[in-house]
Amino acid sequence: MCPSRTPMVLTSIIVLFIACVGCQLLPEHVSDEEPDTFGLWEVGHKSFTAIDTARDNRSLRVEVWYPVDGDKATWGFLAVYPLLGPLGLTADIAMMGKPVSIVPDRNLIVFSHGYGGTNIQSTPLMEVLASHGFIVAAPEHTGNAQSSPTDTFDQAAENRVPDVSFVIDTMLARSQEPSDCFYNRLNDPMVGVVGHSFGGMTAIGTAAGWAGADADPRVAAIAPISAVIDPSLQSEPRDSPYAGFDEDQLSDINVPVLLIGGTLDTNVLIENNDLAFDLIPAPVYKVDMIGATHTHFANVCAIGNWLLHDLGIAMDIWGLIGAGDLTEPYLETCTGDAFPIAEAIRLQNLYVVAFFKRHLQDLAQYDSYLTVSYAEDNEPNVDFMRK
Repeated sequence: MCPSRTPMVLTSIIVLFIACVGCQLLPEHVSDEEPDTFGLWEVGHKSFTAIDTARDNRSLRVEVWYPVDGDKATWGFLAVYPLLGPLGLTADIAMMGKPVSIVPDRNLIVFSHGYGGTNIQSTPLMEVLASHGFIVAAPEHTGNAQSSPTDTFDQAAENRVPDVSFVIDTMLARSQEPSDCFYNRLNDPMVGVVGHSFGGMTAIGTAAGWAGADADPRVAAIAPISAVIDPSLQSEPRDSPYAGFDEDQLSDINVPVLLIGGTLDTNVLIENNDLAFDLIPAPVYKVDMIGATHTHFANVCAIGNWLLHDLGIAMDIWGLIGAGDLTEPYLETCTGDAFPIAEAIRLQNLYVVAFFKRHLQDLAQYDSYLTVSYAEDNEPNVDFMRK
């Protein structure tokens, strides 16, 4: 059994950062092994709700992107990521409800969204990862999501790593169930975790332990993006024991780590990644995106453009529809001389895909992208380090 996507009604669109518009027949798919473009696999999308009976029946809505075999992808409709009631934005390549590829033993990657955000904030990254052969699951962290902003900071932190572990449990259990569409599709011990902002802290927590939760031994590689390490290097420091990570936590990490951040991020200063790079044992890779802000790593531009151009809602009345808080990041990230959002997405895709293909799929050829010389020769907007 494999459930289809359940419709979702959202009453606010302030923090929804997703991509594309409309619903249409499938575009021509691009087949390429380069990590910054879509890979060889077509992509499907499903969602389901999982109930964690061990934690007071905690409910998590989970979005899943997965590879689709070519003979099953000749026709269909692109997935729609809802914004407001029936209105939504269309996926780049992910198709609604297509059969999961029959190829077994794929790697699972879990994505963790930002503080008070949504699990569909980074759909271009989710789609490109699935097109390169990964199965990607993104939980919406109940109580610390746009749809349910009820938890305190400490409560939200305490739920984050257990949520990711529960999603891993759930997906691996589905892979063991003969009647499930994900039966025999997952490789048990090799899981990746990627997250943005508070989700980046979640990724670190799965490897270091955090907020009362132990590290998850199934996690084999992590990619924290704009994660807080030292709370003093944040625009709004929080007085909480979970507001950052200490040297003991970071020195205990024993899996490969990819650190990504923007040099113009005023929310989580890039110096956080410098600290993490120094303290986490090798192998560690650090990508400083020159000119990028905090919201270059989520699709603030897509939602702003959707409001302006598709719905015709002028920026000066965004506040009247509950989107006023989108104005400043949109102006900072998407207008004037801002670093091009398309280039930010491409670079994020390039490094995250290459990192996971190298360290989860064990494809040594992708190590060539994870070098100082590659960045110096090909990526002028990246300051890259590795150890």
